[in-house]
Amino acid sequence: MATKSNTKNLLRQNAIWLVFLIEVVFFGIFSNGTFVTTNNITNIFRQVSYYGIASVGMTFVILIAGIDLSIGSIITLVNMVCAYMMVNMKCHWTIAVLCVLIMGTVIGLLNGLMVAKIGIPALIATFASQTVFEGLAYILTSGMPISGFNKVYPEFNFFARWTLDLPFISIPWGAIIMIACLAIGSFILNRSYFGRYFYAIGGNEEAAELSGILVDKMKILIYSLSGFFAALAGIVMLSRTGSAQATVGKGKEFDVITCVVLGGVSVNGGVGRISGVVAGVLIIGCLTNGLILMNVSEYIQMVVKGLVLAAAVGLDCMSNRGKSN
Repeated sequence: MATKSNTKNLLRQNAIWLVFLIEVVFFGIFSNGTFVTTNNITNIFRQVSYYGIASVGMTFVILIAGIDLSIGSIITLVNMVCAYMMVNMKCHWTIAVLCVLIMGTVIGLLNGLMVAKIGIPALIATFASQTVFEGLAYILTSGMPISGFNKVYPEFNFFARWTLDLPFISIPWGAIIMIACLAIGSFILNRSYFGRYFYAIGGNEEAAELSGILVDKMKILIYSLSGFFAALAGIVMLSRTGSAQATVGKGKEFDVITCVVLGGVSVNGGVGRISGVVAGVLIIGCLTNGLILMNVSEYIQMVVKGLVLAAAVGLDCMSNRGKSN
């Protein structure tokens, strides 16, 4: 009985990777041979890099049963401010990058203070931040795109356009940054007392506080980390596109949430692993890439992603209901 139970748990834990394999086979067959090529695999790595980076911070937030809707606006603001500093203020790219990383962390800190100290529900607090900082991005440049920074500072292309050339494939440095962030996230959750605190808060916040965990400080830390990773994702995206657009981050928070929830992180908190999030990131990245190769319209892609998110949350809710019964 124990062996059968262990086998069932193993299958449940790795089902997400089976879904990913089926998806790869499907697009490999129906994309006229354009999906499984070295160039397209490199392109997929480049596309998923900012999803994966931002997903680390979102994983921490959802683990404590929170939500961060400000990620998309942070990505937008980072794009506009970083490009503005390099082009209009003639700042060196390293200064611009450092400033926007600090800015993203401070925005996350503000979110954490609103949630932990003032008591504003995370959904409302981060939605308010999303609206405010998206508006600031428009005000900064009047909604006009900014480009030319990658010609002035070609080194800025490192974050997404430069690649590490291996014998059979080229891996963008953005993807390597993503892998490093995911590894750091996994280390924090599995090897540090911070990770144990995150799970404890998500599992039962009141019990965590009674056990001596400084819940408010942990929440502020987690939202600050989410802001930092969102800012880093914005830098990678800016390097990839080569142009700062005032709408670049619009809706990206929902893609990131889908990656995290699809990867098995429970919206009720306390359950989830970075390894599952990796699978979720790859599934959403391959889904987007495959649908584009099949010439599926952007609006149908939105419908598909919405259905995937609904299905992932629905399965999570049914799983939690089954455990409670």
